[in-house]
Amino acid sequence: MNGQQRVIIENIQPQVQSGAYPAKRVEGDKVIVRGDIFCDSHDMLTAEVLYRYETERKWRMASMEDCGNDLWRGEFTVEKTGNYVFTVQAWADKFKSWHRDTLKKLEGGTANRTDLRIGVELINRKVKTYDNMPVRDKDFFEKAVKDLDSEKQPIDQSAVKVLDHSIYKRAVKYPLRDHLVTYEKELVVEVDRKKAGFSSWYEVFPRSLGKNGKHGTFNDVIDFLPYVNHQGFDVLYLPPIHPIGETNRKGKNNNVKSKPGEPGSPWAIGSKEGGHKAIHPELGTLADFKKLVKAAGNHDIEIALDIAFQCSPDHPWVSDHPEWFNKRPDGTLQYAENPPKKYEDIYPLNFESAQWKALWEALKSVFLYWIDQGVKIFRVDNPHTKSFRFWEWLIPEIKKEHRDIIFLAEAFTRPKIMARLAKTGFNQSYTYFTWRNSKYELTTYCEELTQTDMKDFFRPNFWTNTPDILPFPLQGAGRSHFVQRLILAATLTPNYGMYGPAYEEMENVPALPGKEEYMNSEKYEIREWDFDVKKGLRPLIARLNMIRRENAALQNMHSLKFHHIENEAVIAYSKQSDDGANSLLMTVNLDPQFKQGGFVGLPLEQFGIEENEVFEVHDLLSGAIYKWQGEHNYVEMDPHVMPAHILKIKKL
Repeated sequence: MNGQQRVIIENIQPQVQSGAYPAKRVEGDKVIVRGDIFCDSHDMLTAEVLYRYETERKWRMASMEDCGNDLWRGEFTVEKTGNYVFTVQAWADKFKSWHRDTLKKLEGGTANRTDLRIGVELINRKVKTYDNMPVRDKDFFEKAVKDLDSEKQPIDQSAVKVLDHSIYKRAVKYPLRDHLVTYEKELVVEVDRKKAGFSSWYEVFPRSLGKNGKHGTFNDVIDFLPYVNHQGFDVLYLPPIHPIGETNRKGKNNNVKSKPGEPGSPWAIGSKEGGHKAIHPELGTLADFKKLVKAAGNHDIEIALDIAFQCSPDHPWVSDHPEWFNKRPDGTLQYAENPPKKYEDIYPLNFESAQWKALWEALKSVFLYWIDQGVKIFRVDNPHTKSFRFWEWLIPEIKKEHRDIIFLAEAFTRPKIMARLAKTGFNQSYTYFTWRNSKYELTTYCEELTQTDMKDFFRPNFWTNTPDILPFPLQGAGRSHFVQRLILAATLTPNYGMYGPAYEEMENVPALPGKEEYMNSEKYEIREWDFDVKKGLRPLIARLNMIRRENAALQNMHSLKFHHIENEAVIAYSKQSDDGANSLLMTVNLDPQFKQGGFVGLPLEQFGIEENEVFEVHDLLSGAIYKWQGEHNYVEMDPHVMPAHILKIKKL
């Protein structure tokens, strides 16, 4: 303990689980640092954020400001991928305290020569401490010292330089860090590339892209890329592309027995043709896949590959490494179960195996293999059914050499487990959006994501649907409900996705009542789709993705704010770009049947608008332009026309 150190620094944010895990940002983000900083007595303080990139030795500094009630704020910008380290330092600032107190004494008529000489000593110390001080500042301080120390003039005249704000502005540039206190921790911010923070995902089964009923190939996917680009998606996600097992192959609609010629589930990985590093023969060759990755890049699209760590009974690992699987008392291997669900066509891996180290290395090599083929985005299947320790080891291992890899966690599981996966390094995560439908549910869930500690480590990706999930509200639903959910997903979060063909064509028939599985699920059969850009929801999807690209407000989530409207069937929320230049207000009718409206309350100061000022809102969906005035303005939406507004706010 150093008894001369009087400043207390507490509750520095952002920090995740007391600094055990890094906070997350993307390139170009500002990191807002907040904390409680105070000391005994009435001395004024100065505080700074110290930060550096992980390979830098020298700290950079950013000043902090007192926001009142001992809460301080500072910021710095993260410029590139990797880790940034930061901490906070503060001290009781003798010059600031002297300046404030002397002004008060002068105002009260109690200042004396000794008070002024204290200032002289402080200024002289600054000049001596900063020997590289520019000449113009040094000259300024020398003159100020002479004026303060002069006995030829009355105290009021001698103190003119104290009253002059310019001496304060110059003096604080040269702090005297007496009895400096540094926060006890160095905290980490992990910086990802921009696509981790803003992306639009489209899922398609390559085998369903064939022509004339034939099994699709990677070349068919290449032909499909212009469509994906036209629709405005920048990530094309492919379910597993590996050989599919024959043993216990699932049939149509998840039948436990397949008929001859049925393709089986792509998630039943492994056959005599190979395992997780092999390609299903009917899709093409490795050369074809690499050609696809390159062609996608030419369309500004990235290929996301599904990594599912499970094996069909025919996977080479089953015979080569039976110790990596769970063995039952009768000597057979345990297939996957999630009672009452059974997955007889796959074996889960045993992360408690005595040979766990060899298993981990083998799984790591799968990622590295596909990274070598040009893949930089992975959708990881059911990561919550694998060891947390494994992910805590694997993701940093991968990122040692490959900073630009993005991992999406497909984890529809309990909240604490989803949060832990995000902390361990997953860049994005599936969410509960599927099951949040009412105004209250949507509002409280999004506020949890943006206003609790989750905002610093959990990066949500809202999916309208998946091959596994036909959400209950969409079962039997019409166009208006599909449009409503689409707009919510695409505007509430900067990352969103869809199982494309089924959503575009508004498939709404479940396999069984009370279940979320699709009838005639593409997981178990090859489907044919009509990709006419003029049909179904396709024109709206393309327009919506264009709106997302052109409006920076939709490319972040931290600015999300909900606004009052006296109608439980209408939800209203806004988003703004970091520079405030782009502001959008979204209103969505949650009633798929009837027209709904109301007066939405808009805090004008948030948008820099005066109380009686007339301003313009431009509906980016319909093209209509309205003139608004005041905090409360009326909106109305007919679900059979368009159940939402995306209003761009503009000062006139």
